[in-house]
Amino acid sequence: MSSPAAPRVVSYARISEDVSGEAPGVRRQLAANRELAESRGWTIVAEATDNDISALRGKHRPGYEQVLDLVRGVKVDHVVVWQTSRLLRNRKERAEAIELFARQRVGIITVKGQSLDLSNAYGRGMAGILGEFDTMESEVKSERVAAAAADRAKSGRPNGSLGYGWLTEGKGATATFSEHPEQAPVVREVTRRLLSGETLLGVTRDLNARQITPPDLAAWQALPDEDRARRESGGRTAPTSTWGKTSVKKIAMRPANAGLRIHHRGQPTETTFPGVWPPLATREEWERVCALLSAPERRTNGVARPGARKHLLTWGIGACGVCGGYLRRATKGNARYGRMHELYQCSDNGCTGRNLASVDALVRGVVIARLSRDDALDWLMPDDEEAKQQGARASALGERLDEAADLFASGKLDKRQLERITARLRPQIDAAEDARDKAARSLDLAVLRRLAGPKAAERWDALTVAQRRAVLETLGMEVHIDPVKRRGPGFDPETVRIEWKS
Repeated sequence: MSSPAAPRVVSYARISEDVSGEAPGVRRQLAANRELAESRGWTIVAEATDNDISALRGKHRPGYEQVLDLVRGVKVDHVVVWQTSRLLRNRKERAEAIELFARQRVGIITVKGQSLDLSNAYGRGMAGILGEFDTMESEVKSERVAAAAADRAKSGRPNGSLGYGWLTEGKGATATFSEHPEQAPVVREVTRRLLSGETLLGVTRDLNARQITPPDLAAWQALPDEDRARRESGGRTAPTSTWGKTSVKKIAMRPANAGLRIHHRGQPTETTFPGVWPPLATREEWERVCALLSAPERRTNGVARPGARKHLLTWGIGACGVCGGYLRRATKGNARYGRMHELYQCSDNGCTGRNLASVDALVRGVVIARLSRDDALDWLMPDDEEAKQQGARASALGERLDEAADLFASGKLDKRQLERITARLRPQIDAAEDARDKAARSLDLAVLRRLAGPKAAERWDALTVAQRRAVLETLGMEVHIDPVKRRGPGFDPETVRIEWKS
């Protein structure tokens, strides 16, 4: 008579938070699970893990789904876990799992705590009771963590270190922050250069050419030797030593640059508090940078404009006078005899085309004539007063929303009242912020001041193409290439129509 086959088990391990990313917790759980299974002579058919994933809010857990697939396929007799809370933490998932495990007659075996035979009513009842206590424990912890996070935000303290640009001394409520002697000037430089009209690509290339250490690598190098060695032993490698456009953009748009602490960012309950660290930019500078880098006209149909900022009038400032399409750079002539010419040409249908250098020279003359006028400075100035007024309105509305949140926390408002107040105030806040961003022009005031006056030509010629484009955008200039009225050699300036949006 043959002996019965050894029970088949799947070992499952989960950790809610793993700051290191090296999964030491799940490794310890798997080792304990393995020891228990081997001591009982069971066969481990699979090991599944979910590292740094909370089960309370029903987040997708690939390892957990693997366990369920094995149970559905009748490929295991037991699931081995460190504690039941590692497997069943969410009420909805727990109810579904108890039903599935009962139907497939699969038990839950724990290293620590009570194992559960879900094939009978007692086991299923105990699974529900123990699971409810696990859920309550998680929810209490979550509420405690949320309250602590709200307190940190109100006191203007970040969650952990501030990141690139600052030094952190100490931990927790006693931590102090100061400017990093090497990184803070880089943040200021990025802000200044973007506001002066330079492109993200141009700034990125320059930072890399100067071998400025990027944020991720700087954070890696700041780790203690033992932490870095441990991560390397776990397969981690040092971050890249080059900047990308995305990293430059993220650095420029951080609220922390303006000394702002954002709580619940992007949520209906979003609130802003003054930070306890030294700002690296004024709030007005930060808002202008955000308005510049978030402007919808930076993209066309969700795709970056081809050839953007390589020429003065391509893809956005110049337009075809026939169909209204963008202009692109084209070449015409006979390369064999050295008679190639650069043109601005309609990108859609090729309706019109005009000599690129001649059009640029015409635009240069018009701009310089305008910049040289006595009233040029007043005409060029962004509507900062409007931006300030709209910013103040957004802040005042935000304070009213904060007060409502405080009243809700103290029990003086119920949830429905808070939701009604939020539904009324949030659209007004969004509208005020949109108006503020629209009024905050993208070009730095210092650049505008330098351009206006008798040296306008000299200073215009010293700008990069990207900076000149930013000036034209600030001026609200549109250049239309109209069809020629008569055929013949030479450039006819009357076929170039210049209009002002502002």
